[in-house]
Amino acid sequence: MDVLELARWQFGITTVYHFLMVPLTIGLSVLVAAMQTAWVRTGELRHLKMTKFWGKLLLVNFAMGVVTGIVQEFQFGMSWSAYSRFVGDVFGAPLAMEGLLAFFVESVFLGLWIFGWDRLPKRVHLACAWAFSLATMASAYFILAANSWMQHPVGVEFVNGKPTMNSIGAVLTNNTALAAIPHTLAGAFSVAAAFLVGVAGWHLWRRRSASDEHREVWRSSLRLGGWVGVVAFAVLAITGDMQGKLMFEQQPMKMASAEALCHTEKPASFSIIAIGDVANANCEDVKTFNVPALLSFLAHNDFSTEVKGVENLVSEYQAKYGTNYPDDPALGSLAGKPIDYVPSLPVTYWGFRIMIGFGAISAGIGLLALWLTRRGRIPGGRWFPLMVLGGIATPFIGNSAGWIFTEMGRQPFVVAPNPTGVEGMWMFTAQAVSKLTVGEVLTSLISLTVLYAVLGVVELYLMRKYIRGGVDAVMPPAAASSSGSGSGSGSDSDDSEDSDDQALSFAY
Repeated sequence: MDVLELARWQFGITTVYHFLMVPLTIGLSVLVAAMQTAWVRTGELRHLKMTKFWGKLLLVNFAMGVVTGIVQEFQFGMSWSAYSRFVGDVFGAPLAMEGLLAFFVESVFLGLWIFGWDRLPKRVHLACAWAFSLATMASAYFILAANSWMQHPVGVEFVNGKPTMNSIGAVLTNNTALAAIPHTLAGAFSVAAAFLVGVAGWHLWRRRSASDEHREVWRSSLRLGGWVGVVAFAVLAITGDMQGKLMFEQQPMKMASAEALCHTEKPASFSIIAIGDVANANCEDVKTFNVPALLSFLAHNDFSTEVKGVENLVSEYQAKYGTNYPDDPALGSLAGKPIDYVPSLPVTYWGFRIMIGFGAISAGIGLLALWLTRRGRIPGGRWFPLMVLGGIATPFIGNSAGWIFTEMGRQPFVVAPNPTGVEGMWMFTAQAVSKLTVGEVLTSLISLTVLYAVLGVVELYLMRKYIRGGVDAVMPPAAASSSGSGSGSGSDSDDSEDSDDQALSFAY
């Protein structure tokens, strides 16, 4: 392995790991705020219990997301300093907005929400919950605006070999970002919905006795998650179609790679599944099961559009962006070598299908859970908790596969060229890496991977602890009975089964 490959593995591992926490925080923060709104408006104790229980899990996940997210910013200086120097004038603005505006608001109002149960009026406290949840979405907006600029550079001019921003408005309203943001947020709600269905479904099955005092908490949570998951998948489908049409215009090689489309077709068929070695760019050994003309429709809203294949696009890319890397010692073994414009076809082809497939499975499980729990029903078979708990993983897998496809599909570029943008405005990934030794990058890669593994164990332990504890772990019975119509505070109680739960109750 060389420095470039190790640096890419490090960024991929830490980023995908961090993004496991991000969508759950975004989706769950809004749903918790909605639960608290229902409690403030109705005064029903079950809504307060829902807010307390899911709010505790939100806090654990948010804390772990902050810890793992810090590394992301440092990596630009650690392993990708050449990239940072190249895009710093553009990239710095949305990232600064995310840190100084969105994350600052998140932190302040989350703190007020955590410690304000006994101290703030109910509606002011509720406003803190909504401010925090909306700030998480604003944070996602600025991050996605930065990422979308890498996919489709706009709002810049080329000065002394570097992009210089001349319109922050163009960067923030990039059509790539405007399609990616609702798609990513829908993915976040899909994750949170599956989490609600899985955990609540397990508790509902486990405590299916009609006399269980928290039964309605789990039923309401499951059905909320089920409906949110179904709606989220519908939004994912619509916004995914928007992104596909932009991809056809802006990154045609990524679209061809997503289909392992080796040769130009008119009309182009959509491949449902392939049998054979999709890594072979001439497709001679690949057999696919296709839907005729569907890819043309996805690309351009008609059934006759030509979609260019990988082999044809390679020639076009070579004519536009060169056949060989610059003969620069900084590029190491790639200096002067031919440029491979074809991304990893197995990763892009199967990543695209894993994204769609697991998203559909997640929505299907949510819909099935809604049907099985209609009119007070609770399935009695042991397959039900296994189904809903297993369903928690499906949108996480779909989200991760989608991002891997998005980022690896634009290789060999770290800043993809805009076909209608500024001439020369792109950067090869091989040019972006820092001047480090293999040993230095390998040391940080191993260290961060081990650290993240430890943090993963900690998160799973805390999540399991509070999930198994249920409502009583965050809101002991004595506190619950005294706070149904009060300010919403839960006080410590000597009657709690687990005193450690209360010691770590985040001022609940």
